[in-house]
Amino acid sequence: MLVLITYDVSTEDKSGRKRLRRVAKLCVDYGVRVQNSVFECELDAAQCRLLKQKLTEEIDETKDSLRFYYLGDIKKAKSEHIGAKPSLKVDEPLIF
Repeated sequence: MLVLITYDVSTEDKSGRKRLRRVAKLCVDYGVRVQNSVFECELDAAQCRLLKQKLTEEIDETKDSLRFYYLGDIKKAKSEHIGAKPSLKVDEPLIF
């Protein structure tokens, strides 16, 4: 299923900047960055639970936030991209 993950991590102090880097690194390991704090991730149920757990452990819930949007399997009918940074197909291999 396609999961859109967004986050907002407070970077007012050094620990916040470290949390931001750790959250971004986790998301990069599972998906494609489509905007600064937005990732498209093609995950099965187990991967989704694991990533959610890892991200929740990284953030400070009093200062930061995470959002998960579960778009299901019919993502092509539900997403549209206009503008810079061409869309990547997260369910296909990346070849550079």
